[in-house]
Amino acid sequence: MPVRKRSASNGGNANRSRSNGRSSGRSSQTDAIALLKQDHANVKKLLKRLESAEQPDTRQELLQTVEKEIKIHTQLEEELFYPAFREATRTKDDEELYFEALEEHHVVDMVMPEIKAIDADDETFSAKAKVLKDLIEHHAEEEETQMFPKAKRLMGMEQLRTLGGQIETRKAEMAEEAPPSSRSKRRRAA
Repeated sequence: MPVRKRSASNGGNANRSRSNGRSSGRSSQTDAIALLKQDHANVKKLLKRLESAEQPDTRQELLQTVEKEIKIHTQLEEELFYPAFREATRTKDDEELYFEALEEHHVVDMVMPEIKAIDADDETFSAKAKVLKDLIEHHAEEEETQMFPKAKRLMGMEQLRTLGGQIETRKAEMAEEAPPSSRSKRRRAA
């Protein structure tokens, strides 16, 4: 299985995205870190529900929602937040956080198809859901306790609010890009 190369292309995508007007430079009232933490909290709740769900239909529905939320969150981090963090890094340790975060995304990308490939009523489903939950919780904890505090110091609130605006804009674009069936399910759930 080929390994996706992210580091060079994502920085370019973020810059291209800003320069072509898709992601405005507008500042948000909410900074990027607060938005990303909201995503973490939402996914953690979904994963907890997935881990304890017993009905196959419920499991499948929750897994689809988890996958969609993870894809959006991962794309936002890789297009916008991570390149800005890497650009602001000052030490080798800071840069290692960047590369480790990308690799953790890659591991989740490998686990997700495995859990999707088994039947929701299979006895291994719960175990795979737990592993997915543990991976994502570990990743979120490292970001929240290590990367985000460093990002606050390195970037400052003005840049983080600007990134927050870009994240909000890009997230709205991604919602519009979603297939109609995803949008209608989201409206019903709201």
